[in-house]
Amino acid sequence: MSYVFAFITGGLICVIGQVLIDKTKLTPARILTGYVVAGVFISAVGLYEPLVEFASCGATVPLSGFGHLMAQGVKESVDTYGALGILKGPLSAASAGITAAVVLSLIASLISKSKEK
Repeated sequence: MSYVFAFITGGLICVIGQVLIDKTKLTPARILTGYVVAGVFISAVGLYEPLVEFASCGATVPLSGFGHLMAQGVKESVDTYGALGILKGPLSAASAGITAAVVLSLIASLISKSKEK
């Protein structure tokens, strides 16, 4: 049953993004940034953790989950490092995902051919 909750929750998050693309003049980059900021805000209010417990990957995989991850990293790091934790926390918490994105992008650029215009 947890797969169903994850699928429905992730799908609803994606539906919101698709509606924003179709019905507004917002660019995809602004929508993606908005998702990250919304994840940070919802996490700061304390509502994202119950959503993660309910939907697991359905809530952590979308970009709002990335914002939640960064907010949790700041919370934990500020307790340990003080004000320096504001900068260190999000990067430490999201380092695996950031590293994977950079490495996979490098691999994709090495095996792909660019098109000349």
